[in-house]
Amino acid sequence: MKIKAFNKALGCLLLFLTTQIGFNSRVAQAQIKVAPATKTKNICPNQLAAAVDEVINRPQYSRMRWGILVQPLYKEQNLYSRDAQKYFTPASNAKLLTTAAALQQLGANFRIRTSVYQDGNNVMRVVGRGDPSFSDTQLVALARQLKAKGITQIEKLIADDSYFQGDIVHPSWEWEDVYSDYGAPVNSLIVNQNVFSIKLIPQVVGKPLQVAWTDFSEARLWQIINQSVTVEEKQPAFINVTRELSGNVLRIQGQLAAKADPLLVKVPVVDPNNYFLRRFRIALVGEKIRLRETAVVSGGINQQELAFVESPLLSDLVMETNQNSNNLYAEALLRAIASSQSKKPDQTTVNTALEVLKTTLTQLGVNPTGYVLVDGSGLSRHDLVSPEALVQILQAMAKTPAASVYRASLPIAGKSGTLKSRFQNTPAEGIVQAKTGTVTGVVSLSGYVNNSKYEPLVFSIIVNQSEQKAKALREGVDEIVVLLTQLQRC
Repeated sequence: MKIKAFNKALGCLLLFLTTQIGFNSRVAQAQIKVAPATKTKNICPNQLAAAVDEVINRPQYSRMRWGILVQPLYKEQNLYSRDAQKYFTPASNAKLLTTAAALQQLGANFRIRTSVYQDGNNVMRVVGRGDPSFSDTQLVALARQLKAKGITQIEKLIADDSYFQGDIVHPSWEWEDVYSDYGAPVNSLIVNQNVFSIKLIPQVVGKPLQVAWTDFSEARLWQIINQSVTVEEKQPAFINVTRELSGNVLRIQGQLAAKADPLLVKVPVVDPNNYFLRRFRIALVGEKIRLRETAVVSGGINQQELAFVESPLLSDLVMETNQNSNNLYAEALLRAIASSQSKKPDQTTVNTALEVLKTTLTQLGVNPTGYVLVDGSGLSRHDLVSPEALVQILQAMAKTPAASVYRASLPIAGKSGTLKSRFQNTPAEGIVQAKTGTVTGVVSLSGYVNNSKYEPLVFSIIVNQSEQKAKALREGVDEIVVLLTQLQRC
């Protein structure tokens, strides 16, 4: 189902404003450090169950479901287990499965190639293979390669979007996700993570916010209904940006204080293929290459390759996926593992990839009945994973040649990625390395713990079916993780 089909059914929905974290192109090779000795309390293994239960049995957590499993890294011994074999909505902990399968199937040095082919009669075909890191910079690189070959005019530029087959937005994603930058469509020809930006700038008190376009090629395609207002200094800020049924109307509501910093809002593109062509046209113009006509096709014969660019190493793509919990990257990597498999007739790329993922993880020793995935990011509420399966994948990957790359991709408590602002000034800071996960009513955290008084641990903690805010749930999860860092041999 294409995104246009969604537009017929979707009303005005809240666009969650998220901050896009810059791409980290280097994989940290150093292993997570061992915890220094601390003056905090120590816990014997036989005391752990009571300490964890004391947290999860508090009145504020009484109505929610907890799934927890804690084991030593190198042996299957339950130090704590609660509903560990049952299914839970994992949120972004699903990325642990996706990135593990990608590293095993493709290798850490794999790159994704984007090509421009000469089809004859001055017709060019650009073939994308789902590089999630592809941006305007790579479009300029392609244009310069064409210029270097003496090309000054292109009669027709064809965008071939056939590499990935199936929906560009998963049918089970929530409507609010589809209209947010973290739910951008996933296709073969990705550019700028398939989002564009507008900047909202306060004016004098009482006046609407000024809307400044950072991408002028998009400005002419959208009608703005600006119902925002500039308020007095020190007043609270809140902004809603919604998209109407037609798909080309943006309604801006809310307020910003006078003299406040401009607010950058990222919006997913509606038609990613034509967005790619518009951005490519701009790159070609910059190199003084005239382009007469564009078209989007699915399939065809690729003849002479005139230009190409390649993505960073898969190790770097996995780093961005897990460190910053990038949904687009996860979905692109899931589809990438289907590339070496023969697809059944009428089978989508995602379904092929999920079969490869299950086979790959089963070979690693992960119980295939321990999870059910429908996407690669965990954005779908149809994904189901047990804490046991997450612990199994963490243990299994630690024994593979990709162990250091996989582990380095996980955020470090209090230091990096989605854990940068968590666990600061606690015994867990710097010695816990784990993947976060959050959707409405769900918080998850799974990863590794090293400490100086006990052997390395793996853990998975998932909270489901909660009406509380994520911050309140994380407090309980984090308290349990701190307990794990205080284990000692007794």
